[in-house]
Amino acid sequence: MPLSAVDPDSVGGYQLLDRLGSGGMGVVYLARSASGRQVAVKVVHAQFAQNEEFRTRFRQEVAAVRRVSGAFTASVVDADPDAGLPWMATLYVPAPTLSDRVDKQGPLPAAEVLRLARGLVEALGDIHRVDVVHRDLKPANVLMAPDGPRVIDFGISRAVDHESLTFTGHIMGTPPFMSPEALSRPREVTTASDIFSLGALLVYAATGHGPFDAESPYLTMYQVVHEEPALDRVAPPLRGIVERCLDKDPSGRPDLGELARMLGELSEEDLSADDDASRPVSGPSSGPGWLRPLRGRSSLALVAAVTVVGLGAGALVLTDDMGTGKPADDRPSAMPSSAGAGRPSPVREAALPTGWRPWELALSGANGEPDAFADCRSDGLAVYCSGNGFHAARIDAASGHVDWRVPSSEPGSSGDVDARAGRVLLRGPADSDGSQREDLIVLDAKTGKRLWTRRAAFTGRVAFFGRAVLSSDGLEDGSLVGRDAATGAELWSTPWPGDGLICESLVFDDAPYAACSGTPQEGTTFLRLDPGNGTPEEITHVKGLTHPVGLDGSDLLILVWAAEDGPVERVRSLLRVDVRTGVRRTLNLPARPVGAATLAEGRLFFVQDTGLVTAIDTTTGEQLWSEDTTVDLLGPPIASGREGAVYLSSYSGRLVALDLRTGRKRWQTPAMGTSAFGSSEGTSPMRTGGSLVTMANGSLRSLDPLHPNTSN
Repeated sequence: MPLSAVDPDSVGGYQLLDRLGSGGMGVVYLARSASGRQVAVKVVHAQFAQNEEFRTRFRQEVAAVRRVSGAFTASVVDADPDAGLPWMATLYVPAPTLSDRVDKQGPLPAAEVLRLARGLVEALGDIHRVDVVHRDLKPANVLMAPDGPRVIDFGISRAVDHESLTFTGHIMGTPPFMSPEALSRPREVTTASDIFSLGALLVYAATGHGPFDAESPYLTMYQVVHEEPALDRVAPPLRGIVERCLDKDPSGRPDLGELARMLGELSEEDLSADDDASRPVSGPSSGPGWLRPLRGRSSLALVAAVTVVGLGAGALVLTDDMGTGKPADDRPSAMPSSAGAGRPSPVREAALPTGWRPWELALSGANGEPDAFADCRSDGLAVYCSGNGFHAARIDAASGHVDWRVPSSEPGSSGDVDARAGRVLLRGPADSDGSQREDLIVLDAKTGKRLWTRRAAFTGRVAFFGRAVLSSDGLEDGSLVGRDAATGAELWSTPWPGDGLICESLVFDDAPYAACSGTPQEGTTFLRLDPGNGTPEEITHVKGLTHPVGLDGSDLLILVWAAEDGPVERVRSLLRVDVRTGVRRTLNLPARPVGAATLAEGRLFFVQDTGLVTAIDTTTGEQLWSEDTTVDLLGPPIASGREGAVYLSSYSGRLVALDLRTGRKRWQTPAMGTSAFGSSEGTSPMRTGGSLVTMANGSLRSLDPLHPNTSN
């Protein structure tokens, strides 16, 4: 995957060559050292760099990988867990993951499963020998190299003689491949937990499915703890070994020495002979037919039983609604008739679009490969998106119908979509020559016809204001530029003030602003620009690290960190500056909130990557409420005073509704599946009349926020 405009040229002295992938916690790049050696560089996402617990976890991962060495692991080459964006470089292994291999080619032949098992036993031996428990052995963490598997990603491993580190109230791992004790008693996890995960992984390799797969993660976790594994499609010589690995009691599982002996007694010839007998005669290897019903339990008994799972310290407690407001069948529950006793039912923000029905949309490309939405904005009753495989598309909010789509043959995806007054604004993919020049494109909203294009290197976002477009052109000694939205003609150009400053263009309440920064010690100057001629007027100057969140009346709200602390610390204060007079008022934030901040309905919402959402009163600085949604990687929220709700969408497309006044969770939807184009960050939900549209995994989904259960 080629590098994008937002990717750095190098990390820690390693020149980046390509993107190998992106996950929930970070991005992995192919890179080259000064000596020419290829390495895989894992860079933590910016939002996690602000989380003290995660930094500690990343330091543990680096320490764990450094302790482990062997033929079946990828050793660490270099790392800096204390960098602004923590990173780690390991030896590059040019091989697909086990999950990719099974997805594309189906289950492995039994003889290959045996070779895989022997390699993984040796890898676990190297890991356990230095008193490390991996705790996340799964198909995505096994590389299928020609000379044997490699175990990677020690992100949630821990030393046997240290306390486990979890995000508070969260369990770390992948449920289909976790042991019963990892789900219910995570602080008691030993090396035997990795043996259980190995057994589940071998079943997946042999059959294409895990031994405890079910219709939802909650049922899967229940079956891991209470039910017997599904092993009927595993070749008989391997079945007995796998069954012992999957013993519910850790003491009943074989150790690595015994496993190596049992696997050594098997021959590939015997397994090849049994292979055909263990596979189904016909039919696909995936689909609803393979899901197992619960044996000997009613669904009501299941709901009662799962309430006792995970009561160990730090575990995820599985209650009847999992703290999510969802029943066990994974559909969103209906919104309560009232948000509290005696309180009226919420009023709809706006009428639903005429003829609206729930819909979900994924695009197919011209060559049969999927196209994927990358950035979207709503305007009226339409949604405008850019993405991989196309410049832009317009989607009807009522039906999900694609009104038009502008194809693109260029690699990468367009971004920074904005839409208003019959026009659509977007940025084309950046040049691959390092100049970071890219197209600024405006289209006719009704037809998709290109109205004009301008090419430059842009700093920050571009956006409409009034009847113009604001951008910050250049990477050094640049200018703030206003262009006519209809023609692209330059209306004015205002040079960045001062040497060494970089200005980011901002639009608040349809007016142009800019934030011009140097070092944290030099601080940031905030400017208001005359919409007609671009003349700058200084609003205020703030030292240290800052982040403007928007206007509240005539006050610009600015979050401030102390310069010596950096953004990894909690936010200390909120600065309110009247843009007309420059009068400043500083509000201390006693709650010291952490997370990405969004201004909505007169409140500041801080959203942590762990799912904790905190609401702050912008007039007093006091905390209004704080709610753990238990949904990771949520995007920026939107709020509706009429509906009395806050809406957030996760990177997987789970939509969460919280009560605006109390923070109490009203409902939550299922995820939107998986995609090769999936983002590692949540996006903000979009309003289209009375409906909501969310984007995740390259797809769009529309639902009625007052009746989410009928929208599933």
